[in-house]
Amino acid sequence: MARSLPGFLAQIVAVALICCSFAAAASIFQPISDSHRSAALEIFDRSFGSLEETYEALRTFDVLGLERKPDVGTTACQSVSQTLASSSSNLKDIFYALKVNGVLKCELDAESVEGTVSTFQTAVGSASSLLEFYHSIGGLVLVKDQALKGDLFLADAEGAFRSIKALSQSDGRWRYSSSNPESSTHAAGLALEALAGVISLSSSEIDQSLIGTTKNDILKLFEQAEKYDDGTVYFDEEEIDAHESQGPLTSTWSVVRGITSFAAVTSGNLNLPGEKVLGLAKFFLGVGIPGGAKDFFNQVDSLACLESNRQVLSWNDSLCLIAIPLILSLPATVNSLTRKDALKVKVSTVLGSDAPPLMVKLVRAKDTPAIESQELKFDSENKVHVLETLKKSVDVGKYIFVFEIVFHDPEHKKVYAVESKAEVPIFLTGAVKVGNAEIAVLDSDLGSTETQKNLDFAGENLVSLSANHLQKLRLRFQLTTPLGHPFKPHQAILKLTHGSKVDHIFVVGSTGKQFEIILDFLGLVEKFYYLSGKYEIQLTVGDAVMENSFFKVIGHLDLDLPEAPEKAPRPPVQPVDAYSRFGPKAEIAHIFRAPEKRPPQELSLTFLGLTVLPLLGFIIGLLRLGVNLKNFPSAAAPALFAALFHLGIGAVLLLYVLFWLKLDLFTTLKILGFLGVFLLFVGHRTLSHLASTTSKVKSA
Repeated sequence: MARSLPGFLAQIVAVALICCSFAAAASIFQPISDSHRSAALEIFDRSFGSLEETYEALRTFDVLGLERKPDVGTTACQSVSQTLASSSSNLKDIFYALKVNGVLKCELDAESVEGTVSTFQTAVGSASSLLEFYHSIGGLVLVKDQALKGDLFLADAEGAFRSIKALSQSDGRWRYSSSNPESSTHAAGLALEALAGVISLSSSEIDQSLIGTTKNDILKLFEQAEKYDDGTVYFDEEEIDAHESQGPLTSTWSVVRGITSFAAVTSGNLNLPGEKVLGLAKFFLGVGIPGGAKDFFNQVDSLACLESNRQVLSWNDSLCLIAIPLILSLPATVNSLTRKDALKVKVSTVLGSDAPPLMVKLVRAKDTPAIESQELKFDSENKVHVLETLKKSVDVGKYIFVFEIVFHDPEHKKVYAVESKAEVPIFLTGAVKVGNAEIAVLDSDLGSTETQKNLDFAGENLVSLSANHLQKLRLRFQLTTPLGHPFKPHQAILKLTHGSKVDHIFVVGSTGKQFEIILDFLGLVEKFYYLSGKYEIQLTVGDAVMENSFFKVIGHLDLDLPEAPEKAPRPPVQPVDAYSRFGPKAEIAHIFRAPEKRPPQELSLTFLGLTVLPLLGFIIGLLRLGVNLKNFPSAAAPALFAALFHLGIGAVLLLYVLFWLKLDLFTTLKILGFLGVFLLFVGHRTLSHLASTTSKVKSA
């Protein structure tokens, strides 16, 4: 096991390096899965400090289809009622109280709702910052959507629209207030969401020129987006004065909510390209599973928005009329040619829902003509597209497969956003044959072979060689794929380990079809620190697509090197094995002295009898003296103390017996000390009573 572990780690490193080289060319994105659901239960498994945190947890659980704890609803509804009834609650708290109510459907007091509406309407008329507009308008939309108050409209909707629009910048970003010159991507998302609320609360149609200008602002905003080579799109921004710096997840989440909310309440098309929407989905899926609750909510909420496509705006569920992204993913990107694994492809929404009827085609594989265009068969039971077998001319290696998605219904192209040509990295693995392996000791001058032995990597036979500093060591072997093509692994390493644990590592190079390395010991004496003796020879050959990668000891070499000169380099000090230093020590076996020979049994019994004789004499003496209980106190309290005194005497005698049988001296003395104090007290009370009784009798 100890020898196989380094080889296993070497293969893991090889796979990691190869995967990193693929990352620039192609990436794999997986939809939301059970891993996210398990993570959500851990991240949100606590009491929530605010209504904002409560809403984020409830929203996440609803999107992922998780069951929330029963006590959460009761506690949250109490907090909602208190927040709406309190006159000191700020706009943000009331806003999130209504968001929580939209999920839990709490029973609210009509008077509290009227006061909340009045507070929001007053705030809209006096708002001077984007956040005030966002919370007050958003709160009114929540009241309207939850049917808490009928016929709810803004008195001057177009005026509010213009006030918010006045904070926009020419690059599509927004300012938080007119007094703050810095623009923000995060603020742009909040502004678009607030504008969508204004439109939904307007009793008349908003000026279409304002809406058209806002749509152009959205397109300009996407010109500021960051991009990756794999099509990922996201938004980021620098730190802004008077506001905390927003990370990419928060900024992108804000923009997604903004554009989807705005698109849901406006007619016409945003002209937002499908690859932009797909790029946003790739960004959120590429994050994996965020570790923080806020980032986790931002990811799930954004993906839920991108998946929805409805015509009603809800500030609890961002609904959108833009293209719905579809994700092409692979359950496994490593397929074995030995086992003849089928290639499986899954197309789904970002939350893992089924895609509409479609066809998946394997168009080609980059940089290889061996793979031709093929249509994958749809497995309706498992909801995957399957390619049963590849052509026999396909060999092991690393490939980038290019897939194409074709809808059965052409109208679905207008509803869904898909990648025109999805590039996915695939590893096709197989058993690589190792042949013509030999190791030899050569004469340095003539180059002739002095000793040569064949190697069998499948067996357990070890070779034994000997050489001196005037000779060379040569190792040769060939690697061929299952189709007989030369194979060059990611790593081929030869290691010689001296008995003192000093390692010497060499990379085995290839010359055409053959791998070969020659060690000239005359030029390596300093590197070997002039250490003569026995060296263990190890060979490591590994690759991500090589199923039979190995790390194997192939033999030993007795190397005779010259004596080290005075100023020769010394071998490095080897680290102390932590296990041998701090691990369990060897058990100490102590041999006790043989017990002394015991006296005869008759002698022991005689001594016991002599020990008991004084006790018998004491009892006989008491009987001869006529001891009786006539003077035993008759009153209740003195009788109790007298009884306790006699019990104490009995306890002392019992303690002596226990000391003889099992107790040690220190334990016995501790108990005797407590009994002595007890006997002193009850004995004094008993003797005092007897003395008093005797005195009365004499005086009488």
